[in-house]
Amino acid sequence: MQKYLIAIFLAVFSTSAMARDSISIVGSSTVYPFATIVAEKFGQNSGFKTPVIESTGTGGGMKLFCAGIGVDKPDFTNASRAIKSSEKELCAKNGVTPVEFIVGNDGLAFASSNQADAMNLKVVHITAALAAELNGQANPNNTWADVDAWVAKQTNTQTIGLPNRPVSVMIPPPTSGTRDAMGSLFMKAGWKKLGLEGKGYKSIREDGRVIEMGENDNLIVEKLVSDAEMFGIFGYSFFDTNRDKVQAAKLNGVELSFENISSYKYPGARPLFFYAKAEHVGVIPGMEQFVQEFISEQAMSMDGYLFNAGLVPLSEADFATQVAQRNKLVNKELASN
Repeated sequence: MQKYLIAIFLAVFSTSAMARDSISIVGSSTVYPFATIVAEKFGQNSGFKTPVIESTGTGGGMKLFCAGIGVDKPDFTNASRAIKSSEKELCAKNGVTPVEFIVGNDGLAFASSNQADAMNLKVVHITAALAAELNGQANPNNTWADVDAWVAKQTNTQTIGLPNRPVSVMIPPPTSGTRDAMGSLFMKAGWKKLGLEGKGYKSIREDGRVIEMGENDNLIVEKLVSDAEMFGIFGYSFFDTNRDKVQAAKLNGVELSFENISSYKYPGARPLFFYAKAEHVGVIPGMEQFVQEFISEQAMSMDGYLFNAGLVPLSEADFATQVAQRNKLVNKELASN
């Protein structure tokens, strides 16, 4: 019965689709600049209108994307982490079939002003600096020297000589995929290394040492430039375009670089995604062609135009997997409800 009702709706949707003749994209602020470049190329060369893209954050984008099908719903959503099980359930509930594509790799920068002293720290230090509670008590670490001493005591190791510099870190909002990646790659990983129990890594301190920012990474860079004591967390591509203003700390002795992200040697390395709505393919004009533009050598390879924008390319094998997924979508071989 549900499939029958959806089929009727799709027929009506197909008839009314002419009410929107451009692609609608929402989602991640990290993937946004890459998707914007692809959209501009697409608009210039395909004969279709340039897609409309909104930077809503990964979580916000998923909510909009999974809300249903129809001309008032987006066709794609960008994401700086994989879709969650709860989001898959929301999509299924509303008759949406998300088709996943991995477009490249990225790395989380733990950045500060170029005017500040360079930092070389471990992921466990970030955890011990940002967590609301440590061993059941309010986080006592107000300086990086405090963090260093606390970690040394907790792990029965030597301090590494972090400075007597205030803990002051700007982090992404809860709607951001970068926030989710920070939780997994920094907080959870560090929590385990510290031998701490439970899920306290999910709670971030609210005593003024950690400042929750919006989706605008430019604002974080501006604040880093104006305050050499602060740190900010954002993606490699944005860091790469602002090297004249900010620097990235080494983590676990590994520099944030193209090579170390590509090899996943850097502890903050992560994949980037976008999701297509299968039900809109063949209904909203240009969707297949947009996917072909994005998942292509001219966009994603070492010689592609996204590499110059800071996107770290996939391995040849991973790229081939994405091309196969692209071809299935274009040929409408992927199931929709």
